[in-house]
Amino acid sequence: MSYLKLIQYIYLIFAGFFIYDAFRKYQEGKELNDILLSLTIAIVAVGMFFFRRHFHNKYQKKQ
Repeated sequence: MSYLKLIQYIYLIFAGFFIYDAFRKYQEGKELNDILLSLTIAIVAVGMFFFRRHFHNKYQKKQ
């Protein structure tokens, strides 16, 4: 597995962490802005996973 292929899975790890963080903040009764920030970062991380995956697969097909 190449370095660039590994990087895309790190985005999923970050997304999982921030979803957990949002759930923990919700359980503690933190402000909605803090929860939404964590969820937004998680959504962006999932989007980056699919973005990187798309272009990695596109690059692999050209070679």
